[in-house]
Amino acid sequence: MSTTEHDPTLTDQPREIELAISGMTCASCANRIERKLNKLDGVTASVNYATEKAKVTFSPAVTPEALLDTVAQAGYSATLPAPTPVAATDEHGAAEDHELRSLRERLVVSALLSAPVVAMAMVPPLQFRHWQWLSLTLAAPVVVWGALPFHRAAWTNLRHGTTTMDALISIGTLAAFGWSIYALFFGMAGEPGMTHAFEFTVERTHGSANIYLEAAAGVTTFILAGRYLEVRSKRRAGAALRALLELGAKEVSVLRGDREERIPVDQLAVGDHFVVRPGEKVATDGTVIEGTSALDMSMVTGESVPVEVGSGDPVVGATVNAGGRLVVEATRVGADTQLAQMARLVEDAQSGKAQVQRLADRISGVFVPIVLILAVATFAYWMIRGDGPSAAFTAAVAVLIIACPCALGLATPTALLVGTGRGAQLGILIKGPEVLESTRRVDTIVLDKTGTVTTGKMTLVEVVAADGENEAQLLRIAGAIEGASEHPIAAAIAAGAAERVGELATVVDFANVEGLGVQGMVRDGDQTHAVVVGRARLLADWSQHLGPELSTAMSDAAGRGWTAVAVGWDGAARGVLVVADALKDGSAEAITRFRALGLTPMLLTGDNAAVAATVADAVGIDAESVIAEVLPADKVAVIKRLQDDGRTVAMVGDGVNDAAALAQADLGLAMGTGTDVAIEAADLTLVRGDLRVAADAIRLARRTLATIKGNLFWAFAYNVAALPLAAAGLLNPMLAGAAMAFSSVFVVTNSLRLRRFAPLPT
Repeated sequence: MSTTEHDPTLTDQPREIELAISGMTCASCANRIERKLNKLDGVTASVNYATEKAKVTFSPAVTPEALLDTVAQAGYSATLPAPTPVAATDEHGAAEDHELRSLRERLVVSALLSAPVVAMAMVPPLQFRHWQWLSLTLAAPVVVWGALPFHRAAWTNLRHGTTTMDALISIGTLAAFGWSIYALFFGMAGEPGMTHAFEFTVERTHGSANIYLEAAAGVTTFILAGRYLEVRSKRRAGAALRALLELGAKEVSVLRGDREERIPVDQLAVGDHFVVRPGEKVATDGTVIEGTSALDMSMVTGESVPVEVGSGDPVVGATVNAGGRLVVEATRVGADTQLAQMARLVEDAQSGKAQVQRLADRISGVFVPIVLILAVATFAYWMIRGDGPSAAFTAAVAVLIIACPCALGLATPTALLVGTGRGAQLGILIKGPEVLESTRRVDTIVLDKTGTVTTGKMTLVEVVAADGENEAQLLRIAGAIEGASEHPIAAAIAAGAAERVGELATVVDFANVEGLGVQGMVRDGDQTHAVVVGRARLLADWSQHLGPELSTAMSDAAGRGWTAVAVGWDGAARGVLVVADALKDGSAEAITRFRALGLTPMLLTGDNAAVAATVADAVGIDAESVIAEVLPADKVAVIKRLQDDGRTVAMVGDGVNDAAALAQADLGLAMGTGTDVAIEAADLTLVRGDLRVAADAIRLARRTLATIKGNLFWAFAYNVAALPLAAAGLLNPMLAGAAMAFSSVFVVTNSLRLRRFAPLPT
């Protein structure tokens, strides 16, 4: 026996595991599993309905198999994690795809079968001889097979003494279907030529001539549509992690002696030397041992200006080499890299997001027990009164039928469908009903800088020509020689110069001066100039010293966090060109709109404090609301701190470095012009990338939520108002059917009002 087995510091150490849970249909399911797991000695568990995962910390006395058994005893299933994060994500994604396909199949088949059933029941001219038997034939598969997930969930919940929306759906549809079968086979509803006429009278009736197949089939189809939308939105949420894990390089060129060998990146080991060519991604975290270049770090740090790296400088995996050839020594691989840590941040943030239980579940948790008690009491009352089992059963079933949530089934899906459809027209994509709950409470909106408030691209913003110099000539010459460089700042100057003056001069000779700038010969018209562009130090080496005006321009740019380069030729400094990450049109107006919505805007960026302060001042954000020079993990910590202070936080971002913060925020809004990872981690996507649309998105989401709440109120109000009539045996089934139809029409009409939502004028 090894010494390790006797080491108490190892054997007594708590372990942590993440289980994939399946079978949950609402937040109360997650609560039940959590309670069951936490009853075990030495176990601390947290179950999240949205991500369908359970994070469990357990002592060595508890085995993983015991955790699986406990989940099974609660009526659900759980699986152990796969050996690697990617495999686990793929496996969970495959299970979710299967669930989505199954729901889609049930929805499509149920919709096709239900449409004629509803049409025949609601339109008397369509009720041909024996139409009721065709309705039974079409409705039976919908109620039995289409609603099977609801029946299973209802049975599981009832066995554990709880009721949810599933119980209401299952009991209501089965009651309507069961009574219809009774009326068809043992009552008068099966007689040839039977029709459903609309008689608006309230009278005591035995109900044996009425069928409710359209209610049973219609409710099943509507609820399936809502469940399908929900599962699809959850599937998209899980895609954030998959997208993040796929961002890194897939292959890498490793140096083996004097030759390069191309290998998969997962075979890379600490200490290996690998090559990164211009345009390639850095394979893993490491240290540069040879070469110089500029790296686009915006994905990881949010810095808009490319970072110069040389021998001895650290580099981060998945960043892009924008310049020369680098040789890097790997220092961290696999799960230890910064990219992998960011993936864990996203996953943790998603798992820790507050669970918003659906409104219908909260209401049905009270409504269902009341209906069941009322149905039993109604049956007992009529039996004790001596009216016989037929009248007692009729009244009890009437209670269940009128409680069947036909309008409730429409309340959320129709409002969400219209609201999301209108949002899509306006460039706003809403992922699901859970998103809407957060928009009502949001009081703080945190904005990433690069790519959100600003364009995220280096732009020529200022041209300062020395006294007596021609600005157009300055741009023609500097733009030409910078156009020969592959540096991102040089590319911005060349593009800006071409945009302002059109055709540039001709480069005759070119050389890159490492870390300082460029130099060469440029022909402008019939003259050729010896040109130097770069740092002031490079011009000084050529005895081209900056005058007071140009020196002031350089220092002013540095003070604002911008990047300035000096330009000189033929022995004299001729001007200064300033590049910066320019503000997006409408950013300042968006800040004003956020305040009008009752939101406090804040700026959160990985860029330096000078840049952040300049941008904040330009758009109207208070200086105390600016947080700069933060890494991805720090962004998450800032969001958590704001939440701990009692704020409900919305986050707007576009980069991979924002993904974890977007997931952590109560409401995440991603710019559609940003990375796929940010979009997948967010709750709302702004297709156009205009910050003003974020204000419209919050307005639309709040309006949609208010519509859903109004729909739910009226859906239950109709049912509650009719329940006493049903219990008294006075409910005319046709009047009940008309009332339920009217409630559904009202819900749909109320939802359609969202089509008139309009963005604020610009």
